[in-house]
Order: sequence, then structure tokens, then C-alpha cells
Amino acid sequence: MYQRIAELSAGVQDKIAAQRRDFHKHAESGWLEMRTSSIIARRLTDMGCYEVLVGRDVCDADTRMGVPDQEVLDANYKRAEAQGGDPEFLPYTKDGFTGVIGILRCGEGPTVALRFDIDALGVIESQDDTHFPKHEGFASVNDGMMHACGHDGHACTGLGVAEVLKNIRDQLHGTVKLIFQPAEEGVRGARSIVEKGHLDDVDFVIGNHIGMGQGRYEGADFIPGGGGAMATTKLDVTYHGASAHAAGAPHVGRNALQAAAAAVMNLYAIPRHGQGESRVNVGTLHAGTGRNVIADIAKMEMEVRGKTTEIKDYMEACARNIIKSCAEMYGCTYEIKVMGAAQTAESSPELMQRAYDLISREMPEYKVVEYVPQPGGGSEDFTYMMERVQSHGGQALFFRSLCPCAGPGHSRIYNFDEAVLGRAVRVFCSLVYDIMK
Repeated sequence: MYQRIAELSAGVQDKIAAQRRDFHKHAESGWLEMRTSSIIARRLTDMGCYEVLVGRDVCDADTRMGVPDQEVLDANYKRAEAQGGDPEFLPYTKDGFTGVIGILRCGEGPTVALRFDIDALGVIESQDDTHFPKHEGFASVNDGMMHACGHDGHACTGLGVAEVLKNIRDQLHGTVKLIFQPAEEGVRGARSIVEKGHLDDVDFVIGNHIGMGQGRYEGADFIPGGGGAMATTKLDVTYHGASAHAAGAPHVGRNALQAAAAAVMNLYAIPRHGQGESRVNVGTLHAGTGRNVIADIAKMEMEVRGKTTEIKDYMEACARNIIKSCAEMYGCTYEIKVMGAAQTAESSPELMQRAYDLISREMPEYKVVEYVPQPGGGSEDFTYMMERVQSHGGQALFFRSLCPCAGPGHSRIYNFDEAVLGRAVRVFCSLVYDIMK
């Protein structure tokens, strides 16, 4: 059966690579993946064996984070229509209810969830002819949106997995949930899927990320496990003061810019936690209307991170206290909006070992390297799904599919070797079979 899975995975390679280029050309960022979601739902429905959930059945409305303004949502819906979104499923995505879940029921047995993120980044793609997507005619046509982190590949890996599992479903016992998750960038989407209850009955949850092998992973094809992503909270902070003439009546004003500037300086002075790494950053600060006017509004975008959820919570509590105190110091009011969040989590040792043994035994042509925890690093909201499954005794795995990449992730020249897609499909499907056979 593992050889059959290998043949089927190779058989979908060209099809999903072509779909990847289509998704890349029509990149859509978080909560705007309307065309993308409608096409995924169409493909799953056409396979004839999946129960397909779309729209408000996928995400809990109240726990979505960082949803764009209605004007942006409406404009992107119209664009998705113009760019060939599926007419049956596109209406379900209105107001940013993106994402798709495909459920394959194969009788009694464990429930396995597979997660594939689908959103692009707010990056302007390179138009240099040496950039492979530009040279081959599939660079993003959506200004300021680019698949610069491989999520176009993840989405198409999910479609390849769906097709292979369809063809071996008579060998499976249990239920498979294919979760095509919106808004991973900025860690905004996973929590709303978890809060909708989709992970509550899951025994195993598996995610994957395409990337370049570096250091001890140089030349490897897979790292069968992962974790250590820093817990994080993304905050938008707005200070409200009162404007006044800066020379004629400065005493009448309440300076929101001063409050924000004081907050920035003090945020960077938060004492670091003794039990592990922590981070704080203010990425943007916009304030004021003119050089001779006391600023009545100031907005900043910031984040905190921690090696553990507890350390992140400490950083966030300190940040909120500073934001409040600086507002009071300058007679301003303030508001805080949570734009994204993620926890920290580690892959389950049993499932990591299972994946390592499986790849080593059944795919000897691939180089597999054991996962070694690394210091620092980014954040990943798949941790919400991992934590929910592990909290009720299930197992979680986040593995890496490695390949040559052009440019670092999140850069305007990023691209990956599409040969990784079929390999990732093979590992996903082999793991599902190993669990559900």
C-alpha cells in the first residue's frame, strides 16, 4: 500500500503544481482568500466523497482576529468574482468567512485532522525577469499580495492529499478532516476554527511547512517533527487626545503622540523573564496631522512573544500596564485591539518517532533528520490546534518538507522547488494510512 501511495502521489504532482501557480498568480491575504476557498471547495466537492464545510461553518465569527474593514472585504469579493471564483461557493466567503474543511468518513476508527494554510502575505512581488514566477508568467496580479511563504504550496498539497486518500479510502478506518485554514499570517485564523469545535473529536492532528534546509538540516528532505514556536499576541493600540494650537494654546491639548512615544520607550524596557526568551516590538507608529498641531490621535502596531505561553502572558500584562499608564500620564484615552495570537506547543514525541520510522522505512530515497529544538524563532497558530488535541489526550505533529528556495520566506523574491509538493503529499497520506489502516 505504501508503494501505491507513492505512485498516486507522483501522479498528482503535475496537477497540483499547476494549481499552485494559479493560486500564486491570484494571491489573497488573510480573510480575503475568497477565490482560493471557493476553488478548494469546488475541487473537494467534485471528488464526490467529501463532506465539504464552507463559510460560517468553518470559523467561529466572534474569535476571528484581524479581520479587514468591510470596505476591503467588499472590494476583494468583487475581485474574486472577476478572477473566476467558483459561483456556487464564493457567496459563502462574503464578509471574510474564508477557509474550507473536507471530511472523509471511512467507518469506525480514529479521527485524523490535517491542516493546510492558504493565505498570502502583504508583500509586493518582484517583477524581475530572473524571478521564476515572473519569468513563467504566474507572478501575483494582485497588488501588494504575494505567496511569499509557501502557503500556495500548502493549499495544493492538501488538494493532492484529498485526491490520493479518495483513491485508497477502502483501506482506511476512521475519519479524515482536511482543514484549509485562512489567515495564518499574523496568527489570526486557527483559533476561530478551534473554537468552532472542529478539533474536539480529533485523535491526531498533523501540519506541515515548506522550507529550506539550513545548518544541520542542509540536504535533508524532511524533519519529522517540530515545535518551539514562540507564543505571541499582536496588538493594535490607538491613543486619543485633544488637538490644539502648538504655540497659541498648547495647554489645552492632550498629546496622543507623547503618550505613544512614552509607551514605545517603556515597552522596550520591560524586564525580561528569567525562565526563557521573550520579545517585544513596535513595528509602526503613526500620529498627528501637522507640525503646529498638538496630536490628537496616535496609532501603533506592536507584538509580544515568549518561549512559553506563560512568558508571553507576562510580557502582554506588562505591555498593557504600560499602555494604560502612558495614556493616564498625558490625559489621553486608549483602546487595544487584539489582531492575532498563538500559543507555544511541541510535537508529540510518539508521533514524531512514528513519522521518523515510517519515512526511514518506507521512503529510503529521502533523507530524514531528527528534529532538534531551536532557540527563538517565529510563531505559528497551528499551535492552537496542537494544544486542543493534546489537551484531551491526542497527538500532534508539525513536520517540515525541505527543498531549495529562492530568497528567504516573506521576501519579494521567494519561490520554492515545486517537486516538494508530491513528496509532502506522500508523507501526509502514508501517515494517515499508517494510523488508520
